[in-house]
Amino acid sequence: MAVATQRSASVLAQKLQSEGIRNQQVITAIANTPRHLFVETVLAHKAYENTALPIGHGQTISQPYIVARMTELLLAGGKHQHVLEIGTGSGYQTAVLAQLFDRVCSVERIKSLQFQAKRRLQQLDLHNVSMKHGDGWQGWPSKAPFDCILVTAAPSAVPQALLQQLSDGGRLVIPVGTDEQMLRVISRHGDEFVAENVEAVRFVPLVPGELA
Repeated sequence: MAVATQRSASVLAQKLQSEGIRNQQVITAIANTPRHLFVETVLAHKAYENTALPIGHGQTISQPYIVARMTELLLAGGKHQHVLEIGTGSGYQTAVLAQLFDRVCSVERIKSLQFQAKRRLQQLDLHNVSMKHGDGWQGWPSKAPFDCILVTAAPSAVPQALLQQLSDGGRLVIPVGTDEQMLRVISRHGDEFVAENVEAVRFVPLVPGELA
């Protein structure tokens, strides 16, 4: 990254640390990710603010705090090999995951967003990501099981397909709800799933199906 960009990303990472993000690997990944590449040029001046931004098609790039918080919750499970992301969007969250997990699988229902995200990740030499254009409610059965699953849009209820694609000991981090949403961590222990509420959040809805 250019020096000015590196400085902006580092300042953002420090801000997130001051707001309660404790995992140093996550802080480093945020500091090393040029967020301005994941937003429209006209919004680049806002890229390093701790705010969500529109990326078209009614979707947003998540607030950096939420990206960091959800990633931190994933890593707390202790298994860092194989992660599934539901909702590639701009690819910013994907880029952060790619620096922390051995293999990242990411599903996006909007084809044009997936294409743009893939190009950005290639530009950053992040080659441990597999992408699929498809319905996030269904996950990615042929790549399962996953140590971790992260969902970047809110379903009205937890999709059963995602629970079944978790490995034993794995964890799912997901916002759930319609008018009121709660970020949840769901851990799998054999056939038992233990859910923990983390904090109130606001995400776009997880819409079933796919778009060309």
